[in-house]
Amino acid sequence: MIHKLKTVQPYFDEVDLGAKTFEVRKNDRNFKVGDFMVLQEWSLEGRFYTGNEIKTIITYVLDDEEYCKEGYVVIGFAKLC
Repeated sequence: MIHKLKTVQPYFDEVDLGAKTFEVRKNDRNFKVGDFMVLQEWSLEGRFYTGNEIKTIITYVLDDEEYCKEGYVVIGFAKLC
């Protein structure tokens, strides 16, 4: 499965630099380990996609109501080259 997700600044750059390796997202897509995520840079000011994107693979999904707000997950991922 490939998930295409909007990502805004400064988070997009932090993923690109390797400093951010997780996402907190509403689990409306049934994220699974082994799925691919394409993080697409979204401009809040102009309300458009910039054309920049980062391809990743999901390596971990934390779906535990003790640690996550109901309906949300923490997704660990690795950036693909």
